[in-house]
Amino acid sequence: MKPSAFSDVEHWYRSTMRSVRSTPPLDSENFKQTDLLRVYKRVFHGFAAELTSQEAELLKTRPEVLAVYPNEMLQLHTTRSPHFLGLMNSNHVPTPKGLFRDSDYGSGVVIGVLDTGVWPERESYNDNGLDSVPSHWKGECVEGQNFTRAHCNKKLVGARFFANGLSPDETKGYSSARDSEGHGTHTSSTAAGSEVANASLFGYARGIASGIAPKARIAVYKVCWPSGCTSVDIVAAYDKAVEDGVDIISFSIGGNVGPYYLDPIAIAQFGALEHNVLVSASAGNDGPTEGTVCNIPPWVTTIAAGTIDRRFPANLVLEDGTVFPGVSLYGGPALPKKRYVPLVYGGNVSINGSGVSSGALCMPGHLDPKLVSGKIIVCERGVIARALKGEVVKDAGGVGMVLANVDSLGESLIADAHVLPTVAIPVSSANKVLSYLASSQFPVRATIVFRETELNVHPAPVVAGFSSRGPNTMSDYVIKPDLTAPGVDILAAWTDDVGPTGLPSDTRRTKFNIMSGTSMACPHISGVAALLKGAHRDWSPSRIKSAMMTTSYVVDNAGNQLLDEMTYKVSKVWDYGSGHVDPEKAVDPGLVYDLTVDDYIDFLCASNYDQKEITLITRRSVTCKKGLKAWDLNYPSIGIAFNRTRTQRYEKTVTRTVTHVSEGASSYTVKVENPPNVVITVVPPKLEFSKKDDKLNYVVKISAKKFDLPDIGRKSVFGRITWQDGRHVVSMPIAVTQFSL
Repeated sequence: MKPSAFSDVEHWYRSTMRSVRSTPPLDSENFKQTDLLRVYKRVFHGFAAELTSQEAELLKTRPEVLAVYPNEMLQLHTTRSPHFLGLMNSNHVPTPKGLFRDSDYGSGVVIGVLDTGVWPERESYNDNGLDSVPSHWKGECVEGQNFTRAHCNKKLVGARFFANGLSPDETKGYSSARDSEGHGTHTSSTAAGSEVANASLFGYARGIASGIAPKARIAVYKVCWPSGCTSVDIVAAYDKAVEDGVDIISFSIGGNVGPYYLDPIAIAQFGALEHNVLVSASAGNDGPTEGTVCNIPPWVTTIAAGTIDRRFPANLVLEDGTVFPGVSLYGGPALPKKRYVPLVYGGNVSINGSGVSSGALCMPGHLDPKLVSGKIIVCERGVIARALKGEVVKDAGGVGMVLANVDSLGESLIADAHVLPTVAIPVSSANKVLSYLASSQFPVRATIVFRETELNVHPAPVVAGFSSRGPNTMSDYVIKPDLTAPGVDILAAWTDDVGPTGLPSDTRRTKFNIMSGTSMACPHISGVAALLKGAHRDWSPSRIKSAMMTTSYVVDNAGNQLLDEMTYKVSKVWDYGSGHVDPEKAVDPGLVYDLTVDDYIDFLCASNYDQKEITLITRRSVTCKKGLKAWDLNYPSIGIAFNRTRTQRYEKTVTRTVTHVSEGASSYTVKVENPPNVVITVVPPKLEFSKKDDKLNYVVKISAKKFDLPDIGRKSVFGRITWQDGRHVVSMPIAVTQFSL
């Protein structure tokens, strides 16, 4: 609590800072301007300041200071998506009596997008047909370099920029909310861009571009610059977004994972939840390795990426007629038809002394122009950006590139708008091509054929190979990611400042770009959440999250279990979470698992956080109840773990509470899918609700056999609990883990 001797918290903070300064400024006005970079008041109580390491250590010793956090640098982790999500048919007609109409297309909802800013001139930000700005909105458009209040309208209702966490030489780009990188323009227009006819990238994906919530309002908070995104600025943006009145925060940014009390962003996200704001965040692009998922607090909705039923096929065609299918977004002059040119491996055309590996990777300065000129070069993926490899080949005189996956990338493909004719091929094809090149006694000749846009692709969705995987490294009792959404080959608006590859040398300019990443999946969920909020203004973030999770699906459009793009084998809960979002089912989920701030506090208590740590997260004094269990957090999924070094009894009892959100009475019956070597019993097996908002509890008894494990290791198996009343299907995954340390 602020001591009464100080008129406001800023006065108190400055006094505290003055007490630890080794060389305080002589000019008090200068002191006021430079000592406090930022004061946080809503989602986080504290301030940001530049300190020496000695001053930071001294500040930690002050009795009124709970913690001192270093400023950390984080990184940035659609014509078809609304159709693929079932919001409209193939003729771009909304589903009758569907979520679009129930929510008025999200018109009364404001989505705050924390990212690289916005290119406001894009048609995706036009406000044609929009009603007045929602009355709860209190934000503004902050003017800056090449950005005025006139750039905002009834669609783009707010724009701010934050750069206190960076030194002046790190804030290259516009000193305003204007986007010099494209990422923020892409994500914000994906979430809530207005409809734009005849959108495409070089003719690919041509159609009507639309955000998921096309009438929702957008507020941009520029926190990312070419050098990255700092925690100081991100927390400031969360603080301001909540004050401004956003309903949803879209956060396509990732960083390190650690205990929540050491993570100021996790604390800010908790503060957003306290103010009834749902946070949708990207899971990360470090898949397929397990345990790589980020943005994992239970009060955050964490989004994995999947494919949609559209792709951009291209073929590598050898002179003997052999075809290797791949993908590409190349939009320039194609190789002459029926003209084959030499195909060579980059490792065989490197400059003397460069080494085979540098040539194989097509590293800058490592290809010999005399050996590359006029040829198609096979470049292995890795180390540098995919598009940069094409630039290296082009600069060396090459006429085309084959981007070859290596073993660690498997069958997962990403289409790019390369600067020369290029096809990306999976590792199975890459191995055959390289083997053929190595064994052929004669020069190999080939060409690349581009096949534009293919729709109604099967199977889809498929979990993207790059999408970060669970388990949650901070808690076995909270399954992460939560949901999967479209995140591969997404068309959305783009900046005028860089070309579609983002390369400095790429002088092409496009109004739209096609990108892949969990950064693209996140705004899909932000848009769906906005639609649900529009349809149910009284729903809490937890209800919206539960509705999306429990109505998601795990079967693709071919009728099979969701596959993993890396191997095209069956994926698992760590890959997709509860499943792929289904907006039209989520608007009427039947039952929801609701959560309050107090429930999360109980979870922290049960997770062995001490009182000081909980106070850091929740900004309040807490007395933990006795007998709490972390696995009893009323989450829309169940995670259970057994430490075999401590127990030989593999049994646990889990409690869940469901709220009936449909009108009238309903009777639900449970269906259980047992994981291997696990028996799940649900008591009672039937739930009878008499009216809307009734709450009922049920108990899940889990009994497992001892898994086959080495002395050190872990193994997880997966099942599912589903409640059905004949109209609604309310499903949640169960993960049971055993580990030895």
